Amino acid sequence: MPSLHTSRDFEAELRELRAHALAMGARCERSLQLAFDAFWSGSLEAAAEVERLDRQIDRDEMDIDALVLRILALRQPVAFDLRFLATALKLVTDLERIGDEAVNIAERAREGHGQATATVKTALETMCAEAKSMLQDALEAFVNSEVSRAEGVLKRDDIVDNLYGGILQSMMEYMATNPGDIPGAVRVIKVAKYIERIADHATNISEEVIFLVDGDDVRHVRSNPPPRAEERS
Repeated sequence: MPSLHTSRDFEAELRELRAHALAMGARCERSLQLAFDAFWSGSLEAAAEVERLDRQIDRDEMDIDALVLRILALRQPVAFDLRFLATALKLVTDLERIGDEAVNIAERAREGHGQATATVKTALETMCAEAKSMLQDALEAFVNSEVSRAEGVLKRDDIVDNLYGGILQSMMEYMATNPGDIPGAVRVIKVAKYIERIADHATNISEEVIFLVDGDDVRHVRSNPPPRAEERS
């Protein structure tokens, strides 16, 4: 991390931005946990709290965007500070979308449960736990500038993708043999997709941490690895 700036105002603004981003992340973690609780228990109170938190998360995004733009206009940052501000803008976008996915999950609590959910309960619970853990680790990596933790999140995204694929296949088979409960199966597929997207956003945050600390853009590297030397020749 860079040393303190000669401008006390600039340093204070960066501390404010960091604290605001961390508070937004904490709200997203809380919202996600409440959404999972609401889905499994059917608690309408928990679902309502998720919606309340989402409104605050939306305000966080706008406040942080405004703060970053003000710093860019007034301080003209370079090097690490510029990367930090660019990362903050991307970070809050991913956090805001995680809040939206938490609302989507909580809304399914109002639709009840059926045999379709019971069929894949273990896999769905594992997905929930993995996505939540990925988000926690991504935020910890941001707080502590831990590239190794961020890289660990990237590797775990495949676990969630595989679980999602398994649930999708199970629900396709379930609908074929239980046509009367197609709405229940579709509900399960939607929730699994929401969780898969949350894991993707946690992955995005981790990629942003690596860019912040090392200056390396690792987006799309896993899906589109650079060509080997013999392929370039």
